[in-house]
Amino acid sequence: MRSRDARDCLGIPLANNDVKMESDDMETKQEAARPTYIQFKNITKKFGDVTAVQDVSLDIAQGEVFCLLGGSGSGKSTLLRMLAGFEAPTSGQIIVDGEDMVGVPPERLPINMMFQSYALFPHMTVERNVGYGLRREGVAKAEITKRVAEILDLVKLSGFADRKPSELSGGQRQRVALARCIVKRPKVLLLDEPLGALDKKLREETQQELLKIQRALGLTFIIVTHDQEEAMTMADRIGVMNLGQIVQVGHPRDLYEQPDSLFIADFVGALNKFDGIILSQEDNVVEVRVQNGVTLKIVSHFDYNSGDRVTVTARPEKLAVFPIDSKDSPTARNSLKGTVTFVGYLGDQTHYSVLLEGGIEVKVSEQNHHMSAKISIRTGDEVRVDWPARGTAMFAI
Repeated sequence: MRSRDARDCLGIPLANNDVKMESDDMETKQEAARPTYIQFKNITKKFGDVTAVQDVSLDIAQGEVFCLLGGSGSGKSTLLRMLAGFEAPTSGQIIVDGEDMVGVPPERLPINMMFQSYALFPHMTVERNVGYGLRREGVAKAEITKRVAEILDLVKLSGFADRKPSELSGGQRQRVALARCIVKRPKVLLLDEPLGALDKKLREETQQELLKIQRALGLTFIIVTHDQEEAMTMADRIGVMNLGQIVQVGHPRDLYEQPDSLFIADFVGALNKFDGIILSQEDNVVEVRVQNGVTLKIVSHFDYNSGDRVTVTARPEKLAVFPIDSKDSPTARNSLKGTVTFVGYLGDQTHYSVLLEGGIEVKVSEQNHHMSAKISIRTGDEVRVDWPARGTAMFAI
């Protein structure tokens, strides 16, 4: 058994880390095969007395899809603009392919940037929009025609070359903007909230198309977004930003399943959380008394002292709800009675809010693989909620 260490005092999760260790090993092997292409070294950016980015150091591998995730004002877009050459850092270095790019004009960087607005020229056809950058660089007409045709075929817009942007759908305009960026053959493509203007279904389809293009061309993608689902879907790794700093970098699975702090756990995905006090620990099973005297059993490989204060967290999909008269035997160490306060049917999922004994309210999310036993559950029904001992994290308060 490992001993509880100094990380606990910093809010590091005190739950089972075996899954994270295995995932970290796999990620380390994958990243080792990719050379580092972009390095932020102690980057700070101040606007007067306001520090937008504070002492950020970060390595991004060649061919990686890296996502900067954070809320408004977290510094993610400022960091991206510095990489694009639109802002100069107050201090620090930005290394691209071994060269310091601070002070290099944007047009000389091996980088292109796609904005959320797309910024297409309304009076130009698709073909001329895509070839605009090449014409400005003085590329020969025949070469422009060839490269534009290749890119339009790649983004599946070959039949739309003579149309104006006003004659295209939102998804098609997005692909024109993408084609205009990649026709110049940049080594790095920066995408600032690229899919925010699209509806949910089109956004999901476009995410898949973007990744296909990225893999086909071997580009390094750096995406800025506040959309957690988009980041989790697209990124090889995610860097979560808050107050101008990188809080945690990792594979989407690690950030979700094994967050390094309560902030990450609460920011990435839905969460049930309760403050509690350690009662006892035996054979890696910890008893924690949470609100109003309710006691939960949680698996952990750290040692504790009775009386230690912690925050207990569990994702909604880790819990399960059953009718109160269900004959199914509980498979979890925790089985609590409660009353349903909300039922939301979403087709593939059903979301429940349940007020448990002791006044604790939890969110439960279940996939609708088979609904026969639970289709009758309604608001106001008494139910049983199974809470597994594993899949629950704890953070020192």
